[in-house]
Amino acid sequence: MLQIPTWKRVFIWALVALGLILALPNAFYSRVEQANDARAEIETMGSTEAREAQAGQWPDFLPSGLVNLGLDLRGGAHLLAEVQVEDVYEGRMDGIWPELRDALRDARDEVGTIRRVDEGGDALVVRLNDPSGMQRALEIARGLARPVATLTGVGAQDLDVSGEGDLLTVQLSEEERAATDDRTIRQSLEIIRRRVDEVGTREPTIQRQGSDRILIQVPGIGSAEELKALIGTTAQLTFNPVISRSGDPDAAVSSRQVVYPLLDEPGVFYTLERSPVVSGEDLVDAQPSFDQNGRPAVTFRFNPTGARAFGDYTAENIGSPFAIVLDEEVISAPVIQSHIPGGSGIITGNFTVEESTQLAVLLRAGALPAELTFLEERTIGPELGQDSIDAGRIACLVAFGAVLVFMALSYGLFGIFANIALLINVGLLFGLLSLIGATLTLPGIAGIVLTIGMAVDANVLVFERIREELKTAKGPSRAISLGYEKALSAIVDANITTFIVATILFMLGSGPVRGFAVTLGLGILTSVFTAIFVTRLLVVTWFDRRRPKTIEV
Repeated sequence: MLQIPTWKRVFIWALVALGLILALPNAFYSRVEQANDARAEIETMGSTEAREAQAGQWPDFLPSGLVNLGLDLRGGAHLLAEVQVEDVYEGRMDGIWPELRDALRDARDEVGTIRRVDEGGDALVVRLNDPSGMQRALEIARGLARPVATLTGVGAQDLDVSGEGDLLTVQLSEEERAATDDRTIRQSLEIIRRRVDEVGTREPTIQRQGSDRILIQVPGIGSAEELKALIGTTAQLTFNPVISRSGDPDAAVSSRQVVYPLLDEPGVFYTLERSPVVSGEDLVDAQPSFDQNGRPAVTFRFNPTGARAFGDYTAENIGSPFAIVLDEEVISAPVIQSHIPGGSGIITGNFTVEESTQLAVLLRAGALPAELTFLEERTIGPELGQDSIDAGRIACLVAFGAVLVFMALSYGLFGIFANIALLINVGLLFGLLSLIGATLTLPGIAGIVLTIGMAVDANVLVFERIREELKTAKGPSRAISLGYEKALSAIVDANITTFIVATILFMLGSGPVRGFAVTLGLGILTSVFTAIFVTRLLVVTWFDRRRPKTIEV
């Protein structure tokens, strides 16, 4: 018979109330968004009267989670970048050279004198003064190889070593190149994500596409150029010994040296040691600040390894200049006045406050392991996003209104109960989207519209089943009970298959496809809940109070 325990009724209405409360902030989107931004600024930058007033626009005791608007609804920037993974090979060879050089020098009696002859690139080439020592040099070089740290490279070494005549060649093996490419893309993804998050943008889409491309979509940012300025710099910071300063960019240098220009001083070039003393990989913090003259600067701090190397170098080279290099440009080349222990220092230059802040963000997020080439860039204006929102709203309202009218005309009072449940269903859906911080896109709106249409399917199955039971001369109470009982299996089967499809779309799809899958999947959950529990509770509550002898569905 129609009986629902009191505890179950309380539990159902409590879930409904919780979902609607979670969805409430979306009804006051601008106000809640401004309050959230103000609270975030108070935490990071301190409290001011204006920020406190803005934060007070939304009460603290209410939920403040919002459904984030995607790029196509909010406007923003879209970039498709290609990672130049080959750049990493040159860095690896430069990193191997000091170790190989020291190992060969220790065996000078067997291999003779050595000299690096390559000009960078993906291969390290060393000329032996005595070709008869090639066999011993090959053994030493192969002894530096390490196993490839991937499942697909099990049993392989990371270096290929070969010798011909008096030339020893070292390069990465094919297995190590594949592993390096994968690590480079993963590291680039993480660093781009950190850089974008540093400026407080909401719900960016940063994902891998293909073997060496990254898709970046950031809602709410001004333009694609602004986004490129933030993430398009590799921000590779190094501290290199200075050999000389001149005005000749084509000065003759050895393979162990490089020539870089001085930033903001055209015509000035520094010849530096290729191998840095310390690199930005050892940085643990960087903050914008001011120097002793009140000019914008950036303070930095190294990890213990970098601090030790930096301290040892400054202790041994007092009175010598060293260069602070950012992306192959010398920011400054101060003279070491004293030992610098502790691994902290300050970068000065002709910075504006904005430039010092951006440099600190780039250094704090870490250096991109390789250069990015932007293959596609688009700026989507907020007015286009508003057009999409308006179109989506109209689509939702038309679908919603059509379903409400159809249900009311087809099933009378029971249709009105289904309509009430449908309203609750949409509220619960937005509550869940807010709870998980989902991003709503145009395909996501399509998922909501589809959910609205599907939400009444379960009610239609139940109501038609009740009609069938009424024709067998059963009483209204028994007909309602059997209607829900016999329609349950069909409802569950139909929604489980759709939910499986939504799960597959989410797992295998990307970008807009996943947005559609999220709203569709959550919509199925809320639809089943409202159809099986909420609508039934409304019907049972009405039946308990009216006790009708006959009913019409």
